Amino acid sequence: MEHINIEYFIFFTAVLLILGVLTTKFSTRLGVPALVLFLMVGMMMGSDGLGLIHFDNPELTQLIGIFALVVILFEGGLQTKWSSVKAVTVPSLSLATIGVLLTTIVVAVAAKLIFDVSWLEGFLFGAIVGSTDAAAIFAVLKGQNIRDRLSSTLEAESGTNDPMAMFLTLSIIELMTVDNASYLLLIGSFIWQMGAGLVMGLLFGKFAGFAINKINLDSSGLYPIFALAFSLLTYSLTDIIGASGLLAVYIAALVIGNGDLTYRHSIFRFNEGFAWMMQILMFIILGLLVFPSQFLNTYIIFKGLLLAIILIFIARPVAVFLSTIKLGFTNKEKVFLSWAGLKGAVPIVLATFPMTMGLENSQLFFNVVFFVVLTSALIQGSTISLIASKLGLNGPKKVEAPHSLELVSIGKANAEIVEFEVSETSIITNKLLKDIKFPKEVLINAIIRNGDLVTPHGETKIHAGDFLYILVSKRREKELTSFLNSSMENT
Repeated sequence: MEHINIEYFIFFTAVLLILGVLTTKFSTRLGVPALVLFLMVGMMMGSDGLGLIHFDNPELTQLIGIFALVVILFEGGLQTKWSSVKAVTVPSLSLATIGVLLTTIVVAVAAKLIFDVSWLEGFLFGAIVGSTDAAAIFAVLKGQNIRDRLSSTLEAESGTNDPMAMFLTLSIIELMTVDNASYLLLIGSFIWQMGAGLVMGLLFGKFAGFAINKINLDSSGLYPIFALAFSLLTYSLTDIIGASGLLAVYIAALVIGNGDLTYRHSIFRFNEGFAWMMQILMFIILGLLVFPSQFLNTYIIFKGLLLAIILIFIARPVAVFLSTIKLGFTNKEKVFLSWAGLKGAVPIVLATFPMTMGLENSQLFFNVVFFVVLTSALIQGSTISLIASKLGLNGPKKVEAPHSLELVSIGKANAEIVEFEVSETSIITNKLLKDIKFPKEVLINAIIRNGDLVTPHGETKIHAGDFLYILVSKRREKELTSFLNSSMENT
């Protein structure tokens, strides 16, 4: 019997992953965020759907959800360029803290009036849905040609506001369950969680980058696993000391991703694929936990839709407009930031905490939050690109390197492959290779142009949009990077 159960478990895991991957293809064509389709796959396979999988374990869901969030935040931090984020640090942090708090307050008032719950229960509603979701934001914005300042603000906000939402949720639950809970102690706890989380992230990020570069592993495939292990270590040890593990993971990933890193492409590609797998698994599990018969009724639909409308059209705009006062955003940009406040996995995972704590109305919390997230993803997630276009906030089309080339790495040899995209404003644009004065110990290995490989030689002309793969000795890498960057700035 155990053997049969194992076979069925592996079979259903394979089926769910295949369905999850296929839905990403259809989501692009249908203009619907992939997370919605992942949720629907879970609901379809669950007890209220085809009845293939019976799953009603909120504790396991919470564990899988937090593990997946660690992986997703780590991947998002690796891909985030500090040069883009540092310009929007103040507004993104303001949105991640003040913005979440303001959203919580507005939603709390609405939930109190709509569902006739206590004030603490109303604030619990607000805290659960107060943050934008990193998994949803990273997935929806990837490949979109939205202005860098706006996309960077949203990515940084979503990467740093989960700790705020989790802190508020757990603090309100403590106030509801502990007789002598102290508001003053909660404020001190917040300062400790955020401050220590930031410090732990910086320390682990520096240490992880050093360890990855210095260790000499026999297989390049071990480097991505080594990096991922540091993300899990960062979260666990930070959480053990009572600080924000999620914040620490995101900060550590920022440090690692923006430093010199051996086997960079291998690490990035592995974590990108693993983050997709965890996102698929997390949303499908969340879909399995939901019983459509419990929330697809007149009461939940009507009141849940009313709360979702208030969240989308009142709470989020109020939070954005107030928390970005005098921070350099135009009204159109604030409207877009308001609309792009996507809800996703985090609110649903947070909604499992009242269930595991055995709170009264916990099932109501979960059903309403799930409906609100579904509404937000369908309405906002599918129209982000359209709204940006209507508001005239599109930037230049984003192009990702179609290939990666990583022949040697600083972990194995005293050389590195540098990938460089040639811009319109670069002074090497439209120049012959023989006329470009690169630093010494530099060799152009390959040029990718419109998806085709161009063999470089002295008479090769460099075009805007070309991807250059440059072999450089370790000691000349910073000089080469400085040369390439200065060439763009001095045009």
